[in-house]
Amino acid sequence: MNAFTETPMVSLEDMRLALETASTIVIDIREPHEHANGVASGAKLIPMSQLGGRLAELPAPGAEPFLVICNTQVRSANIVGQLQNMGYSNASYVNGGMSLWARQAWPMVRP
Repeated sequence: MNAFTETPMVSLEDMRLALETASTIVIDIREPHEHANGVASGAKLIPMSQLGGRLAELPAPGAEPFLVICNTQVRSANIVGQLQNMGYSNASYVNGGMSLWARQAWPMVRP
């Protein structure tokens, strides 16, 4: 098994609905140069390179669910796997990532 089959995942459509209804926190772990291309409105920007020092900004382990997105899903799946190992059973990654969001021509904003 790999990270994609073992790690909790949600669809891009579910993430979009979560942002539109403000029902779930979405963490965008792309780096600042990637954020410059546009982000999903409402996503919290915590670059992967800073995540270790900013864990306090995530919902507590086992508390409210949250989603993690990167550009394609590779980094977010790996990060969610690591978070799961740290007790964050409430974390899921977004299938397809922001590259799929952009291909859908869904709205993005400048950070």
